[in-house]
Amino acid sequence: MSKPIVAVIGRPNVGKSTLFNRLTKTKMSIVDDTPGVTRDRIYGEVEWLNHQFTLIDTGGIEPVSTDVILSQMRRQAEAAIESADVILFLVDVKTGLTDSDMHVANMLRKAKKPVVLVVNKVDDIVTQSIGMYEFYNLGLGDPIPISAGQPLNLGDMLDEIVSHFDVSEVENEDEDKIKVAIIGKPNVGKSSLVNKIVGEERVIVSDIAGTTRDSVDTEIVINEQKYVLIDTAGIRRRSKVKESIEKYSIIRTVSSIERADIVLIMIDANEGITEQDTKIAGMAHEAGKGCIIVVNKWDDIDKDDKTMNKYLKEITNTLAYMQYAPCMFISAKTGQRIPKLFEMIYTIAQNQTRRVSTGVLNDVLYEAMAMNQPPSDKGKPLKILYMTQVSVKPPTFVIFVNDKELMHFSYQRYIENQMREAFGFKGTPLRFIIREKGGKE
Repeated sequence: MSKPIVAVIGRPNVGKSTLFNRLTKTKMSIVDDTPGVTRDRIYGEVEWLNHQFTLIDTGGIEPVSTDVILSQMRRQAEAAIESADVILFLVDVKTGLTDSDMHVANMLRKAKKPVVLVVNKVDDIVTQSIGMYEFYNLGLGDPIPISAGQPLNLGDMLDEIVSHFDVSEVENEDEDKIKVAIIGKPNVGKSSLVNKIVGEERVIVSDIAGTTRDSVDTEIVINEQKYVLIDTAGIRRRSKVKESIEKYSIIRTVSSIERADIVLIMIDANEGITEQDTKIAGMAHEAGKGCIIVVNKWDDIDKDDKTMNKYLKEITNTLAYMQYAPCMFISAKTGQRIPKLFEMIYTIAQNQTRRVSTGVLNDVLYEAMAMNQPPSDKGKPLKILYMTQVSVKPPTFVIFVNDKELMHFSYQRYIENQMREAFGFKGTPLRFIIREKGGKE
């Protein structure tokens, strides 16, 4: 089930990053002690009144010029409008209404997306309320006064945001379709792969509109299984934006990942795995999606009997936190191994929804503890009481212990490895919740 996406847009220095950090600092989905994950603070998870959504911070794009009305700002705003379910438009009461605000508001009025207008830096509503009125000129409804720094009035803002979520749409998603997002850098062959699949498979059902974004997805049927290929062709090269990955590209990538069950992380065989590839892969991993590392343009490479192993070793070392993700070498141009790719997609989709009974789980757990005793600290041993599975996509397990502080990451990884050896779970991350007997997580 995909979470709604809320994008924060606005001029530089209106407090977008402050608000983002305020809302996500205790709800980040990133596991802090996971080694090797490249963390980008551009997106995070927020929970409010039983609603969960992904928040995207489009702030921090600083053009080379001091003029903020440049093409980068327009691209950023357009990407947010296209990919998000709700737009949070942030303005600054201390600076007042500016031409830049009007420029963005003009685009938002033309979009068919709900907009929540938020006036930041209202540290004293009584004395600063007069400055609120000029923002009615934006034509985006009643402005909501907040202070991200204090914080003040964030609850009213969140109430307004979640009121725009289409709950029925999320609940009515067609679960018999495997949704596959193809992500990666520009020119790695994402569109070529989609075109090759569509061209070879003559059982296309239809082109369907994306759930809540205005992109067009492709629905196909292979071996009586329905698949939805999620288009991510909008990811572009670096521009004049001073960022390692363009933020408007990340918006589209996060949107596609959230909607997907399985993510194909495409790498150009001619370039090998790059830093940008690791950031893109990290997003899919942190979202808990099934993953396949797809090395494209394999037909371009001069190969010998050691070439593939060399690539596998480089990918394994670089993506050490994604050992569960299989690596496949394909050619979107010739169609090489594409049928095998869909066999793997189907297998991982089954693993994503696999449930293991509590009794069988604990048999494996107790055997693992017998082979490798739990750690202790200052004479106090870790006691693992039992484990149970609580959800799927990804498979998530609760481990009950006597003291969660004693559960070292390395021992948790050991248990995960024993579970993978016993049950497989190829292609999917596993999530663990450590809980003390009294309920403390």
